Amino acid sequence: MANTLSKKASDTLSPIFRDPFGSFQKEMHDLMTRFRSDWPGLGMNGNIPSVDLSEAGDSLTARVDIPGFAAEEVHVEVHGNVLTVTGEHKEEKKEDKDEQGHKYHFVERRSGSFSRTVPLPAAVKEDKVTADCKDGVLTITMPKKEEAKPHKVKITSK
Repeated sequence: MANTLSKKASDTLSPIFRDPFGSFQKEMHDLMTRFRSDWPGLGMNGNIPSVDLSEAGDSLTARVDIPGFAAEEVHVEVHGNVLTVTGEHKEEKKEDKDEQGHKYHFVERRSGSFSRTVPLPAAVKEDKVTADCKDGVLTITMPKKEEAKPHKVKITSK
């Protein structure tokens, strides 16, 4: 019977006759929409940059996806065993026409910010951390402290 009723008519029926999956899908959509609007710190378009953290030999390397950000818009901080990367785009002001006489019909570049904090698996030399940005990927190299490096112990037989 519910299959023959219009969507509007079936929404007014008791919950027994409603599609439970449709209702669940709508509730999840509403929840995610509220989550994005309640947490503006998620950054531009609600995205948090992806981070790859690897360890090789004497150092840790983090690669952070930051497409569209200039190096001067991004800040890297290492404190203790925590890496924090933040960035902020300033809003671009566009008049009806720019210096070259182009007329803008719409502009989709947005302003916004992000902050990403990652726990590090080892202590690093904070004063030796370097960062390089190329093709929208920020590469952060963090040399490990001596106490964080594995030490081989020679076993003697008696």
